[in-house]
Amino acid sequence: MRQLLVIVLAAGEGTRMLSSLPKVLHAVAGRPMVSHVLDAALAAGAAKIAVVVGPDHDKVAAEVRRVAPDAEVFVQSERRGTAHAVLAARSALERGYDDVVVMYGDTPLVRPETIGALRGPLAGGAAVTVLGFRPDDPFGYGRLVTQGGALVAIREEKDASEAERAIGLCNAGLMALDGRAALDILDRIGDANAKKEFYLTDAVEVARGLGRASMVHEAAAEEVVGVNSRAQLAEAEAILQGRLRRRALDGGVTLVAPETVFLSADTSFGRDVIVEPNVVFGAGVRVEDGATIRAFSHIEGAHVGAGAIVGPFARLRPGAELGQGVHVGNFVEIKASDLAPGVKVNHLSYVGDTSVGANTNIGAGTITCNYDGFRKHRTTIGANAFVGTNSLLVAPVTVGDGAYLGTGSVITEDVPADALAIGRARQVNKPGLAARLRAKLSVGLAPKK
Repeated sequence: MRQLLVIVLAAGEGTRMLSSLPKVLHAVAGRPMVSHVLDAALAAGAAKIAVVVGPDHDKVAAEVRRVAPDAEVFVQSERRGTAHAVLAARSALERGYDDVVVMYGDTPLVRPETIGALRGPLAGGAAVTVLGFRPDDPFGYGRLVTQGGALVAIREEKDASEAERAIGLCNAGLMALDGRAALDILDRIGDANAKKEFYLTDAVEVARGLGRASMVHEAAAEEVVGVNSRAQLAEAEAILQGRLRRRALDGGVTLVAPETVFLSADTSFGRDVIVEPNVVFGAGVRVEDGATIRAFSHIEGAHVGAGAIVGPFARLRPGAELGQGVHVGNFVEIKASDLAPGVKVNHLSYVGDTSVGANTNIGAGTITCNYDGFRKHRTTIGANAFVGTNSLLVAPVTVGDGAYLGTGSVITEDVPADALAIGRARQVNKPGLAARLRAKLSVGLAPKK
């Protein structure tokens, strides 16, 4: 078993993103780009991950440690090129891993299998493997110059000859190095260029000068999309959404209009789930077997139980726990609440910070009033209860099993089990008063045309 060190370069400021957020923290499919890269490195079996960040990139470091707690974070205090960035992790390189793979925090679509394939030639004696791809238009990319199956140089567009510019195989940026030779190769890279920077691409010619071979592994162009602008971020999002939709379909999910459904990288589905058009899944959603998500619903941080029906036009916020067979209908919002099996909240309601017992019915227009302006409070509703239309439950309050709340009630006190609670003012009729009131209120107003 060859031990793998992955070095992730994540120091870019993302100037073209026009954002105060570090580039690698911009999200694709609900997760920061650098998190996708770290996931791929972990899935590829990295024994160690080193991440190189820029000065004052504490948020990047925090995200790295959240996803990969054992990763080491190094700071590139000066920006002197990609090879210089890799050498910021010198202490990790000095430990002598068998393989070293250099990845980029703004290239979020690389698969673990590709990392494994990139390492393959190293086991056969190569010193360097470069990831290549064939874009529709190679203009601007470094060309991979090969000879007899081996890579002899990476030629930048401005330095390439006419024959080299005709080469369709381009440099994707990722590189694998023989761990026993990596430091020697990197330390030999010079800065004899217009920008006086140390370029990782020069590793190929340095290795050749040492009598060591370099090889190429070719990947699909869509896998190596790098993100330097909002337009490229949208491109990466579209590609990953396509992957996630295909994974859902292959896993037994019906997406009625796949192109209109947006998933997060961690969205989890059981079998026989049906998702209607125009549904958005945020991070942290799990949908069990046989559930139906109707059109125009938005779900984030929620668990939808087997056979449940959500929507249309429903919103499930973080902490929503829906049991088996729950119905959450149109224009209903659920937040930080657990709904036991068989609960129905079919329309025009807000249920927040609430526990609802099995088979309880929540009528239209019900609101659990959970916030007093300073703190959140919890509502508890028992099993087999009935909450009448247009009821307000002012938390903290408990409604017992089998209780019945009259329509239009404001519930401010606990309701015992099997009790009927009515909390509304008595109706009073004043004959003729409406006409007198209209006459009084219309004084001085111009007549309607």
